[in-house]
Amino acid sequence: MSTNTEVATEDRAADPRRWWALGVLCVSLLVVVMANTSLIVALPSMTRDLGLDSSGMQWVVDAYTVPCAALMLLCGAVGDRIGRRHALVGGLALFGAGAIVGAVADTTAGVIVARLVMGVGAAVIMPATLALLVAIFPRHERARAISLWAATSGLAIAVGPLLSGALLEVTEWGSTFLVNVPIVVIAVAAAFWLLPVSRSTARSPIDWVGGALSVITVGSLVYAVIDGFHSGWAGSPTVLAIVAMAAAIAFVVWERRHPAPLLNIRRITDRTVGGATLAVLMLFLAAFGVIYFVAQHFQSVFGYGALETGLRLLPLAFAVMIGSVVSSPLATRVGLRVVIPAGMALAAIGAFVLTAVDAGSEYDHFLVALVAMGLGMGLADPPATDAIMGGFGESELGAAGGVTDTSIELGGSLGIAVIGSVLAAEYRNGMSDRVTAVTDGVSGQPPEVTAAIAEATSMASESVGAGSAVATDVAATSPALADDLRVAVVDSFAAAVGTASAVAGAVLIVGCVAVALVIPARRRPPTSAPDPTETATAPVRSPSR
Repeated sequence: MSTNTEVATEDRAADPRRWWALGVLCVSLLVVVMANTSLIVALPSMTRDLGLDSSGMQWVVDAYTVPCAALMLLCGAVGDRIGRRHALVGGLALFGAGAIVGAVADTTAGVIVARLVMGVGAAVIMPATLALLVAIFPRHERARAISLWAATSGLAIAVGPLLSGALLEVTEWGSTFLVNVPIVVIAVAAAFWLLPVSRSTARSPIDWVGGALSVITVGSLVYAVIDGFHSGWAGSPTVLAIVAMAAAIAFVVWERRHPAPLLNIRRITDRTVGGATLAVLMLFLAAFGVIYFVAQHFQSVFGYGALETGLRLLPLAFAVMIGSVVSSPLATRVGLRVVIPAGMALAAIGAFVLTAVDAGSEYDHFLVALVAMGLGMGLADPPATDAIMGGFGESELGAAGGVTDTSIELGGSLGIAVIGSVLAAEYRNGMSDRVTAVTDGVSGQPPEVTAAIAEATSMASESVGAGSAVATDVAATSPALADDLRVAVVDSFAAAVGTASAVAGAVLIVGCVAVALVIPARRRPPTSAPDPTETATAPVRSPSR
């Protein structure tokens, strides 16, 4: 294609490079999602080296999650105006800069700053990838392209821990940041060669007030939920929840009255778009929550190393990819109202399989659950994403990507916060009962020994990782106590996994029913919605050669 030539929507199919361009978009998405999932196995090493306390660990995780979720809608709309390729390249550059800072950081504050910068970059990247995908591919190919894009998300869930684990086998945790840099450089170079300069035809100014209200709404909600479930709802979490609610109301009122809103509220209230958005949120809420405790079980109960943990999560990724391949033809044949709830139900079955986990459970039990959950996500997520993107006009593709990606990040954040809190509470409750029996078994010891035992068992009740570490330390001086403590840790965590899995499964079942009721029964193929503000298809400029 020649430079600076406008190309009509259906003519884009003639470009033989569109599938290579999709590769650039998928690689960009891959590094963004991996930045979250790789932390699952890298965090223990970071905790030891940096001396992270509970608050430090929370900020290391949330410094990426909160800005990423809060800024996506605004960044997607800005990308529509400045050019989606420009937004993607800028986001990748910012993400890479944050990764370099993280690789050389030797303090908790340094890591938090790095994660914050990466989170802002991710908020720019993710909506741009979806907007460019829809702009590049003609309508009859979009479902297949979105299936591959969605499969990349599932792949990243497992590849992140795998790559991080492989690096931690031979080097320090800083390498898990640095590995992103060459990927970002390649993606930027390929973006200039393969991606079009796509932008909205709208000439109205950006709705900065709506953008600010959306940032306040999502950011306050995410942090309130995370902090509330982590440290209790008294104080700032409750205040932030109220702020989020007030900002959400103000956002809706403002957007409905604004002549060129950041987000056309009518799009979200469309039953297909609204149901699909709910499906994406619920899927990732359950998926991130399950991965959170499964990775802990693999490392702290089964004793797998970081690399072994990543390898054993791969079946989830492969299952997501298989489900994504068959989702598009199934959606065409039976309709969104069937395939999306069916995928959610299958994912729920995977979660419910884990409710039977006990101290004697082995990897095979988890394998069945991971495969079922992965297949369900692969079936439900691509058609849901396609439905969301198809519900917006050509000038709103960035905003549509922002809606989709906000649902992903918000769902993942809520999943780790809610399901992780259920897991922690159940583990502590289980340990409180079992620790009493353990300490009674060593009664009659000198006071200093009794005090040391009490301190050790108290530490073991904090988390399964702490419990396993304490049992290992105690084994040198009291093998019998260590064995009893290890049994208490494994029994308590297995029971907690069962309860947390039931919550995840229940979330998916409730979501499945709600989505089936909301999405219309008609078989509506997801296509770009007509935009009354446009008189022609949004132009897409060819990349400079």
